Amino acid sequence: MEKYKGVPEGLREAYDQAFSILEETFLSGGKLLICGNGGSCADAEHIEAELMKGFRLMRPVGNALFPDGAPDEALQKLQGALPAVALSGSSPLVSAVINDTDADLLFAQQVLGLGKEGDVLLCISTSGNARDCCLAAMVARQKKMTVIALTGQTGGKLAGLADCLLNVPEKETYKVQELHLPLYHALCARLEESFFGGERI
Repeated sequence: MEKYKGVPEGLREAYDQAFSILEETFLSGGKLLICGNGGSCADAEHIEAELMKGFRLMRPVGNALFPDGAPDEALQKLQGALPAVALSGSSPLVSAVINDTDADLLFAQQVLGLGKEGDVLLCISTSGNARDCCLAAMVARQKKMTVIALTGQTGGKLAGLADCLLNVPEKETYKVQELHLPLYHALCARLEESFFGGERI
């Protein structure tokens, strides 16, 4: 893998920082929580999928989970996972938060319930100003979590809430999203190689 393939020239330092944060988090037994709206919500779920199972590598579990042999053939196909959760929320949770409190608290409520010190929150917002993402970042900081923001050029309000800012050099929503995908793919691929280096799928 080319280390910086898909990473804008001006973001290489921040990209390396994001990688180091996530690598250390996973090594320490922490997890990644991810939030975003609309296309960024889809990106959050996309990242979750790339980390929770094989992306470019096979990630065989081998006998680590079942030292005496898997009790079912299907279990032999399990792939190594890096713990990541997209905060899309179940329908009951989404409707309960919207009805009982405030729709802007959906991500913050989940960070409160799922996050712990040593975890990371990745907020994805093309403007950097999504209120629900900003509120989630505020809760994460209070819980001593690390916050990474993936945004457009200005960074918006998330720039002041993030420990690591990945602000791609575009302002128009769809253009920002087009740069987000290769950037987070590069990050996922690099993490996968770090933890599961081996045979490609």
